[in-house]
Amino acid sequence: MTEANKRTLTGKVVSDKMNKTVTVLVERRVKHPLLGKIVTRSKKYHAHDANDEYKEGDTVLIEECRPLAKTKAWRVIKLIEKSRSV
Repeated sequence: MTEANKRTLTGKVVSDKMNKTVTVLVERRVKHPLLGKIVTRSKKYHAHDANDEYKEGDTVLIEECRPLAKTKAWRVIKLIEKSRSV
């Protein structure tokens, strides 16, 4: 796959408990086919975080890459927004 046609998604880190891996929740809003109501669909992706620098609550940009593990085929490119600590 060339650089030009790699898919990218934006989501929020919901777990950083794994070593060099973060779980990213990606939400998208779609129109319900019958009701016409806007509903939120979500999916979780495991993404590679080489330096363990992204924490829970951060908003990140992930891109598709070769399979790195059984469930991991995405890589974190950059931090979009840091989480606000309470």
